[in-house]
Amino acid sequence: MKESDLGLELFYTQGVPGIGGRLRRTPEDFEVDEISVLPPRSDDGRFVIAKVWHRNWEMNRLVRRMSTNLRVSRSRIGFAGTKDGRSVATQLMSFNAPIEDVTALAIPDVKILEAYRARRMIEIGDLSGNRFVIKVSDIGPGIEIQATCSAIKEKLDELRGFPNFFGTQRFGSVRPITHLIGKALIRGDFEGAVMMYVANPMDEESSEANDARRRLQETMDFKEALRTFPNRLTFERTMLMRLNETPGDYLGALRTLPPNLLMMFVHAYQSFLFNRIICERIRRGLSLREPMVGDLVLPLTKGNLPDHDNPILVTDDNLEKARRNASEGKAFVSGLLYGTESTFAEGEMGAIEKSIIEAEDIQKLDFQIIGLREASSKGTRRELLAPFRDFKLEVGEGEATFSFSLNKGCYATALMREFMKADMGQY
Repeated sequence: MKESDLGLELFYTQGVPGIGGRLRRTPEDFEVDEISVLPPRSDDGRFVIAKVWHRNWEMNRLVRRMSTNLRVSRSRIGFAGTKDGRSVATQLMSFNAPIEDVTALAIPDVKILEAYRARRMIEIGDLSGNRFVIKVSDIGPGIEIQATCSAIKEKLDELRGFPNFFGTQRFGSVRPITHLIGKALIRGDFEGAVMMYVANPMDEESSEANDARRRLQETMDFKEALRTFPNRLTFERTMLMRLNETPGDYLGALRTLPPNLLMMFVHAYQSFLFNRIICERIRRGLSLREPMVGDLVLPLTKGNLPDHDNPILVTDDNLEKARRNASEGKAFVSGLLYGTESTFAEGEMGAIEKSIIEAEDIQKLDFQIIGLREASSKGTRRELLAPFRDFKLEVGEGEATFSFSLNKGCYATALMREFMKADMGQY
C-alpha cells in the first residue's frame, strides 16, 4: 500500500531532495524510549508499575501474551501508548497482579527492567512523549547526507516543526488497513469490517497467512479457516471461532477483540481524514504555523502540550495575539479529527475540513456505533505542526542515525519522511 492511500501525499520540504535509504532493516534500527509519567510509589499499592523492554512486539499481542502468562484478564494490564511493533521499545506498563509474578515473566524478546507498587494503574495517555534513535541504511552512493539533512532541518527549523501527519504504522505496519476497517464500522458494515480484518490477503504478509486469508475470502468457510490460519494470528482465530459457533454473528465476532483495538480502527479512519486535511492546507500554500482568521488554535496545557479539548477561534480581534503565541510556540493551529462532537474551523480551514468530510459522505452520528460503544468516538482537534527536540545526526558510510524527542501522539516516521523523501508505506 502506498502513502497516498493513507492520505499522505505531500512533503513540506518539497524543494529539497531526500537521502532515500531504507528504514528498519532490523528492529534495532528503530528504538523508542517512552518519556513516562510515573505514578507515585506506594508500598501498600495493589498495582505493579513496571518498566518493560520489548523487541518486535505489537502492543495488543504483547498484552494478550502477558495476560495469558499471568493468568489475569487483559483489563488488568495497562499501558500509556502503543509503540511501533517493528522496533525495540522501552515503556511503562501496569499490572493488577502479584509483583513477583510480573518480575518473573518469561516471554521471548521481553524484559522487565524495574518494578514497584502503586495505588493506580497506567492509562492511555499517561506519557509526555517519546525519544527515538533511528538508523537509515542503504543510502545510495553520491548522496551528500550531511548537506542534504542540514538543508531539510533548516527548513523545518524555520517552520518550528514538521507536518503532524499520522504515520503509516497508525494504519498497520504489515497490513495497513485499520482505517478501512474503521470506515466499515462507522457505516455499520460489520460483515465488511470482519472480512477486511480476517480475510483480505496482502502481499506483505507471509505466504502461509496470505494463502489462508485468500482461501477464506473465496469460500467464506470459517470452519476450514480455523484449520488453516496460523496459530500466531490469535485475534483472527478468536473471531473465526465465534463465526464458526454462531454463523452470521459479525458483531459478536468484533466484540471478541480488545476494546482498545476496536477503538483503534475508528481512530485510524479519523487519522486518514486528518492526513488529507493537512495535505490540502499545504497544497493551498497556507501556513501550518501561522494562524489565520477562522482557524482553531490550541493553547498549551500546564504540561506544555497542546490542549486538544479547549480550542480557541481566531478572529480579527485576537489574530495578532494568536500569531504571536504561535510564533513563540505557545499555541498551535489545529485540524479536525471528526467525530460525534466535532467542531469545524471557520474561514478557509473550515472549508477544507467540510469539503473532505462531505466527499466521504459521513455524518457526526456515524461515529456513534450502535452495538460497539467502545469504538464510538467524540472526535477532537489535533495540532498541524509537531515540534521536535534534542536533534542529533550521525553520518556513516551509506547510513545515517537520527536522534530526537517528540510529544506524545506524534510520529517519528512523519519526520523521517521529510529527510528520506521515501514512501513510508513500504516501511
